[in-house]
Amino acid sequence: MADLIERLLDGLPADAVLTDPDVTRAYAGDMAGFCPPGEPAVVVLPRTVEQVQHVMRTATATRTPVVPQGARTGLSGGANASDGCIVLSLLRMDRILEVDPVERIAVVEPGVVNAALSRAVAEHGLCYPPDPSSWEQCTIGGNIGTASGGLCCVKYGVTAEYVLGLEVVLADGRLLHTGRRTAKGVAGYDLTRLFVGSEGSLGVVVKAVLALRPRPPRTLVLAAEFPSARAAGDAVCRIMADGHTPAVLELMDRTTLRAVNDLTRMGLPETTEALLLAGFDTADPAGDLRAVALLCEAAGAVEVVPAEDAAESELLMKARRSALVALEAVKGTTMIDDVCVPRARLADMLDGVAAIAERHGLTIGVCAHAGDGNTHPTVCFDAADPEESARARLSFDEIMALGLELGGTITGEHGVGVLKKEWLAREIGPVGIELQRGVKEVFDPLGLLNPGKLF
Repeated sequence: MADLIERLLDGLPADAVLTDPDVTRAYAGDMAGFCPPGEPAVVVLPRTVEQVQHVMRTATATRTPVVPQGARTGLSGGANASDGCIVLSLLRMDRILEVDPVERIAVVEPGVVNAALSRAVAEHGLCYPPDPSSWEQCTIGGNIGTASGGLCCVKYGVTAEYVLGLEVVLADGRLLHTGRRTAKGVAGYDLTRLFVGSEGSLGVVVKAVLALRPRPPRTLVLAAEFPSARAAGDAVCRIMADGHTPAVLELMDRTTLRAVNDLTRMGLPETTEALLLAGFDTADPAGDLRAVALLCEAAGAVEVVPAEDAAESELLMKARRSALVALEAVKGTTMIDDVCVPRARLADMLDGVAAIAERHGLTIGVCAHAGDGNTHPTVCFDAADPEESARARLSFDEIMALGLELGGTITGEHGVGVLKKEWLAREIGPVGIELQRGVKEVFDPLGLLNPGKLF
């Protein structure tokens, strides 16, 4: 331990090397439940690429595992420390290095907060579309590590579609440049995409070239109430089949609506079984909303209420963004799943989750990025009650099994981390696991980077 600290201090300032156990423990884990973290040996907070390289060279020389971290807002244990590791926190590498409105790119360090980037590029009339619910806290490096999504993915896509190039420090300290700054480029294997979603297991991202888009008009939203999940799912299918491209298409079930009302006092309708929010940022959003309202009514909506202006629309979106916090307040602890299913099976997913909740005597609320089938069943439970905790964990696994049974995937945007290792193996099979382990060995032959994650 003393030798490791001494070696790290050879290339890092003293305030970048934290060893007090009370301090290092604060960096031990992310926000995932049922994933107890280990005890890190040390936390380092570099500010430069050269300092990150020094950390990785030191780790290689001492055979010390390294766990890269951002803001620790993840929900799968992907940023959890392992015993005796170096926690490599990238929070101090938080500079926006460049915004180019001609090429429509931003060049950023990994510790830049998602919302800070959005505000910075808005000054140039541009936007960075991926917007996870934790966008005011989560970092771009973490977004890249987990290939995160957000509310506007139905129209604008996920993080992977906006990462053009990367600088990555490899396990042995070498610096790798991937991708490009140009609008097009197909030279060689797409190593950039390989790193997106790799959860820090292949290298440490120290710089990213991100694609930007022109800032769209303000979104106008409608709220449609449905008597069943089946009717709401039918509306989603009708909207997409009719050729519409909403900027947001979000769903909340009755359990979630009640929780949001309890937290925010917004007065959302609690008698409806599902509330669908559809929003457009087109040249004629009111016209699009009228067309979608007719489709919702045809699917069985009992009431459709368009927002009158952008402020009212933002209030509805605030309700949706409050969902996960509101559900956490129900029992104090939540397990948040992110199973993604085909849109046509969305109703089956919601009905199946309701059956699981009833079978285990639990409160499970569901909110969803309905436009792309990405559901967030959220299990509410009392962590101080071992029996209820056991039922919560069992229900969580049953929800993932249901997602696979419906032709979906175990994670749409939160990543695998520690929480879903077993389920990744079930989803991609033994050949897939063998090949992914082979890729890992090429980049990290000593197995030092984020060990114990993914597989």
